Amino acid sequence: MFERGINICHETVRFWWNRFGPMFAAEIRRRRIYNRSYSNWRWHLDEVFVKINGETHYLWRAVDLEDEVLEVFATKRRDRKAALQFLKRGMKRYGQPKVMVTDRLKSYRAAMKMIGNSVDQEYGRWLNNRAENSHQPFRRRGGEMSKFRDVKTLQKFASIHASIHNHFNLDRQLTPRETFKQDRSAALAEWRQLAA
Repeated sequence: MFERGINICHETVRFWWNRFGPMFAAEIRRRRIYNRSYSNWRWHLDEVFVKINGETHYLWRAVDLEDEVLEVFATKRRDRKAALQFLKRGMKRYGQPKVMVTDRLKSYRAAMKMIGNSVDQEYGRWLNNRAENSHQPFRRRGGEMSKFRDVKTLQKFASIHASIHNHFNLDRQLTPRETFKQDRSAALAEWRQLAA
């Protein structure tokens, strides 16, 4: 914006994010073609600690094999009830996965027993690195924003950020250069169409 001679403050950007971010994220989710059988093969579940006004809250995340963030959910607690609510929310949208990779948090086991798929849980050292690494872009962006003021803001930001990050996350190391360039151009063209 500055290159074009437009001078705006960060509050204007925040206002635009709050106003147009949910529309862009919903449109990206609507247009996104999910291969349901592939996304349902294995989920990686994890939670990250987030401070809101000095209190610790938890942001639960479900990630599939292609590092697509499937679901994000903010709660104040990290117990069976919160894990159950998170799992039901994800399964409502994407169906039940064959395998769920988690850390050793006992809330997952208790919630999965209630759902009836506790035998599908895997956990072990380094198995859940995919979910751990998916927190990094969120942490970077959240650090730039400085602080969240309430749980609704955190939930709204995390869901919008996940959709937009999924749209531009193209797994550069896994695809040939020409294919990557085509995919990136298609993502940018679709983004321009959404923003127009």
